[in-house]
Amino acid sequence: MVNILIVDDEVQIRMFLRELLEAYGYSCAGAGSGDETRKLFAEYDFDLVLCDINLPGENGLELAKSLREEKPDTAVIMVTGIDDPALAEAALDFGAYGYLVKPVQLNEVLINVSNALRRRKLEIQNKKYQQALEQQVAERTRKLNITLSDLRRAFDDIIHVIALTSEMKDAYTAGHQQRVAALACAIGKEMGLSSEMVETLRLVGMIHDVGKIAIPADILAKPTRLRATEYELIKDHPRLGADVLSTVSFLQPAAEIVLQHHERIDGSGYPQGLVGDQIRLEARIIAVADVVEAMFSHRPYRPGLGIDAALEEIESHAGLTYDPEVAAACLRLFREKRFVLKD
Repeated sequence: MVNILIVDDEVQIRMFLRELLEAYGYSCAGAGSGDETRKLFAEYDFDLVLCDINLPGENGLELAKSLREEKPDTAVIMVTGIDDPALAEAALDFGAYGYLVKPVQLNEVLINVSNALRRRKLEIQNKKYQQALEQQVAERTRKLNITLSDLRRAFDDIIHVIALTSEMKDAYTAGHQQRVAALACAIGKEMGLSSEMVETLRLVGMIHDVGKIAIPADILAKPTRLRATEYELIKDHPRLGADVLSTVSFLQPAAEIVLQHHERIDGSGYPQGLVGDQIRLEARIIAVADVVEAMFSHRPYRPGLGIDAALEEIESHAGLTYDPEVAAACLRLFREKRFVLKD
């Protein structure tokens, strides 16, 4: 049953409209003022309101607008004795479904009521469809986020396994890659890099020495200075690491950074002798973090040199072998922001 509320201060018009609409099977109620309308509207649900514009003490347009705001699914048709295009436009602007001018014609009322109810039904169906669609999108997004979260965890696990594999081969430097990753991330944040680039620094920092798995363990752990041939083998670890990582498509960007992490901006690095901006920024950051950690920590052939010596190395070669912006960010971290490189 369709419920219609007829709002008009003239009793005769209310009765005429009520009798007409009830004869066509509609259930109707009437109100002669804004107060009566609000009381009925609060107690009952109406599909349609026929509302006079000129009500005692209240503007029907404002009343109808407030009713629509309270219950947006209620259709409204304005009824008035004033044939004014501006009023009609104002009514349609706030969402009225129709505009009838008194004296109203029987067929005109029925057509407007039928059209308004049909439009209301379609709008409600569309709203339900939109809500169902939004729920489907939300559910699929939730499942996708779960999948992405699982993929991220799996990716992190892969990185962790790669890091552990390389450090098992070179146990003396266990923890080196984690500390390089932590410092590289801190430098990246200090430089204002995006969260994506900082995350890349973390991941690459964790595996930048993976190529050492192909280097003989006795060379990696040798307690004396390396011979030239042994050092050449060590110098090949960036290329070996890049070769390992490049076999996995989604690790290819990381492979390029790993390949370049021993390059120097003056071209004195290896394995390609790249210069300046030929070296990826991430690799320039990993390079500084790698040197600081290596000098700070103990090695088989010497004790740790300490953080002051490491920072002096970075400061004295900033703009020469190390990127000046990266070097400056690193020095600020330790000297101004009390960054600590954990043992």
